[in-house]
Amino acid sequence: MSMWNALGLPSTRIPNDSTVFVSHVLPPVVFYFALAVLAVTPQTHAVRVALWPLIVLSALRAVLSVDMSHGEPEYSFLNTILVLLMVSGTVRSLGWTLEKEPLVRYLRPQKSSPSIIMDAFDLASSYRGHGWEWSRGLYIPRETRPVNRLAFAFYAFLSAVVHTGTCGVFHRAALSLLPVGAGSIPGGSTLFDESLPLLVRYLRASLISIFIAIVLYTNMQIIYDMCTIFGILFLGQDSAQWPPAFDSPWFATSLSDFWGRKWHQFLRQMFLLLGGYPLSFVLGRTGTVIGAFLASALYHQIYLLSLGGHPELRWNLVGFGMMAPGILAERTFRRLTGRRVGGVVGWVWTMAWLLVWGTVISEGFARASMDRSTLVDAIPPVRIWIERLMTDFDDWLHTN
Repeated sequence: MSMWNALGLPSTRIPNDSTVFVSHVLPPVVFYFALAVLAVTPQTHAVRVALWPLIVLSALRAVLSVDMSHGEPEYSFLNTILVLLMVSGTVRSLGWTLEKEPLVRYLRPQKSSPSIIMDAFDLASSYRGHGWEWSRGLYIPRETRPVNRLAFAFYAFLSAVVHTGTCGVFHRAALSLLPVGAGSIPGGSTLFDESLPLLVRYLRASLISIFIAIVLYTNMQIIYDMCTIFGILFLGQDSAQWPPAFDSPWFATSLSDFWGRKWHQFLRQMFLLLGGYPLSFVLGRTGTVIGAFLASALYHQIYLLSLGGHPELRWNLVGFGMMAPGILAERTFRRLTGRRVGGVVGWVWTMAWLLVWGTVISEGFARASMDRSTLVDAIPPVRIWIERLMTDFDDWLHTN
């Protein structure tokens, strides 16, 4: 019997409804939370080992069986969310399974008593691991928002509004410069307009890459702000449980500073589990860096696969893979000179390296039919203005 039949997978993905949700989507969620409960409970290691394969199989069944979008392209991001949640849940629960001792939480809301259920809920939802022993050494950005819970929630609301507007503008700008069918893959596009001179072609591609980076940043910030509001107002959590997600990544003065401190750390443990720790057994600290970025390439390839089409692995593999040599070069520089990469020169080096290889990553996104649906988009008058502005800009590049 094939795995397809063993899992009871349909020949075509079935639209999500209440029955499908209960039978296909809910089981891996229940298994995931059950393993989180076991992870904070003593003497449960053997049970965790037995439960984890059920998470893998049920998550695979959900991803391959359910169409969250009901075939509507504008809702395709729902399928992407399902895929990423199932993948991250599977990997995170593997980390809990490998731990023989129960995971320890040291940060709880004030005036709250220890509770296995609440600790499990926090563990299941805390990707960064803030407040848990297993994330000791994690960099947490300095807090500048008010401590008062209501004021903190209002600040998160304002942040969500600002980032929603910013995301909509740059998402529309990027799509305006990426016509469908311009790339080698049907339905895809490309950052590189071959009708332009070489230098202009690459400058245009770099500009689009910056737009895409801003969209990714603002999307993640919006989601984090909304989760912050929910946690503060409806779960009674403290502001200390929701530190900043980013630390002004545009001010990073080294690649190590960017990836280890300035950029978000939500997927840090996942990438270490998938690639960093396994490769470290062979190559030591060097293997940790290389393995983590290879795992990042794999994760983003899965993201592109969830969009449909046939994305090429080489773009993510090269783009994310080249971050590792950059960080290792910084370590070599420090070992030879006794000084860290930093200052203005460090900032130029960091932004240049990120832009060169970030453009490679963005090209992979574009060729794989970069997600044209989004949670937010520019409001119609702004959308029309942005499209006209980008069209005029492109015409100017071609006539000068």
